[in-house]
Amino acid sequence: MAISDAAIGDPNRLARRNALILSAAQALNGSAAPISIALGGLAGLYLLGVDKSWATAPITSYNLGVALGALPAAMLMRRIGRRKGFMGGSIVGMIGSLVSTWALLIGSFPLFMLGMLFSGSGGAFTQQLRFAAADQGEESFKPKAISWVLAGGIVAAVLGPQTATYFKDMFAPIQFAGAYFAGTFLLFAGMLVLSRLQFEAPPTKIDVADGDEGRSLAEIALQPQFIVALMCAVGAYALMSFVMTAAPLAMVSHGISHDNAILGIQWHVLAMFGPSFFTGNLIARFGTGRIIVIGFLLLIAGAVVALYGFELWRFWVSLVLLGVGWNFGFIGATAMLTETYSEAERNKAQGLNDFLLFGSVAFASLMAGQTLNNFGWALINWVVFPVVAICLFALLWLRLKSQINR
Repeated sequence: MAISDAAIGDPNRLARRNALILSAAQALNGSAAPISIALGGLAGLYLLGVDKSWATAPITSYNLGVALGALPAAMLMRRIGRRKGFMGGSIVGMIGSLVSTWALLIGSFPLFMLGMLFSGSGGAFTQQLRFAAADQGEESFKPKAISWVLAGGIVAAVLGPQTATYFKDMFAPIQFAGAYFAGTFLLFAGMLVLSRLQFEAPPTKIDVADGDEGRSLAEIALQPQFIVALMCAVGAYALMSFVMTAAPLAMVSHGISHDNAILGIQWHVLAMFGPSFFTGNLIARFGTGRIIVIGFLLLIAGAVVALYGFELWRFWVSLVLLGVGWNFGFIGATAMLTETYSEAERNKAQGLNDFLLFGSVAFASLMAGQTLNNFGWALINWVVFPVVAICLFALLWLRLKSQINR
């Protein structure tokens, strides 16, 4: 049932309610990603045996599922509404978790890849949670709403890795299958939470046909601000995925236990979402550009720490810096992106953004295994420097361009 904010005199009332529900859903549905990331490479190595170069391919399959599901998820929610769309995405994720569980039980690497692909497709809907938070309320509230939703990832940061740790041997001697099976129940709980969402009714077929569709996708995508926002989002997310995907394998290869490797990912995911409590306020006070720059500088700091040794604390500190840097860079880029499209254009713009974003993330996660196996942990971190330089140059170019056009 639709509720009018104007009728109750508070333009942010329903937006706040939805943001809290979406945050809870992020905590539950978002737990699937830490399970997949923390165990995907280790499970791939378990299934493959000695061939380490393709161990991260399941994580690539997960990210590819997110990329391929991005546009369909956005278009589906335009047709049937956010609530039904998100609930459907939870079901897709549950199918992926069950297929992954079965694949590990029978020892099938191709089937595990398929399960991870379905999990990623369900994750494409979860990625839309942050955009849904910005669908309602005043412009000044939107960065805060995005931050509130991503703050739900703090719970996911604990819930996902701890689920992986406590349930990975549930089907012993088969490793890791129990964690994916337990993830199914987290997604089911998330679906129940999402059933409480209240958005304006989706447009009818007549509305879609005759209403204002806004600019073409090409016009939206060719805006300088859209391009730079996408570049920064891709830079922050792809670098984070590239380093994070390789980190558990690098830790294990240097004598660190599986549990400590998983715990390192937990600290990393906590660092990814923990700052979300105040990132929106920082953006409102200092602007998106400054926050994005700080995020990329933190990514550099994490790479520097990682380059100086292989002690456990170095892995953990570098992963924490990587997580905070991602938070500032990605939330800042997302907030910048929301300024480039109208209400009628939001679904196609958001879908295109996530398709390109997670296509890049999928490639980064695939290359992480190849790079680590052939060149080592050091090169993984050296890659951070040129990518950050390109993104910072793009931000500088956008700022100079906007000053010239004033």
